[in-house]
Amino acid sequence: MKYELDGMLYQIEIVRKNNRNTYLRIREPNIIYVTTNYFTTKKQIMKMIQENESSLTKIAKQVLKEQNTSNDFYYLGSIYDIIMVPTLKEIKIVDNNIYAASQKELDKFLLKKANELFQQRLDYYYNIMEEDIPYPKLKLRKMKTRWGVCNKRNNTITLNTELIHYPLVCTDYVVVHELSHFTHFNHSKEFWKLVEKYCKNYKKIKKMLKG
Repeated sequence: MKYELDGMLYQIEIVRKNNRNTYLRIREPNIIYVTTNYFTTKKQIMKMIQENESSLTKIAKQVLKEQNTSNDFYYLGSIYDIIMVPTLKEIKIVDNNIYAASQKELDKFLLKKANELFQQRLDYYYNIMEEDIPYPKLKLRKMKTRWGVCNKRNNTITLNTELIHYPLVCTDYVVVHELSHFTHFNHSKEFWKLVEKYCKNYKKIKKMLKG
């Protein structure tokens, strides 16, 4: 089950127990957790979510705000516990745990995944964009103040490696943003119209990234 809340699509995770009441919570940026009894129907759950949209929206914003200041580890927008196992030969992800031999190996894994996923998203949006733009070379770098950089002179797009910690829609927005700069090298109304053409919820995603 999925539900659109404040312009973002959320997965609904239902946990059934022998309790009378139904509880709604958001612990991760893209998941609504519902704890309820065995007799509550999906229709009733959806109705309850609709009736509590305002409260859930506030909670979702708070979760996103705390994402960068908490000690929780995020990978693609979901929280994981990091478990170090020195004898492991490769990274393993099981349920909400990431098993790694060391921090160094975990960092190598994240960089590899960032390279793979970011290149995939760049190729996807480059291929669907109707505008006449050159195919850029992708670079990755950890940046403190910017999520992406477009360099028209060198025909490159640089993405912040920290995006690997956020939901993939955030990477999509930054990719579209930087590709759009090949057509409009500014932040004019025309530029934002082009961004919106390929990323309808860009305003919501911008808020996510601002924290």
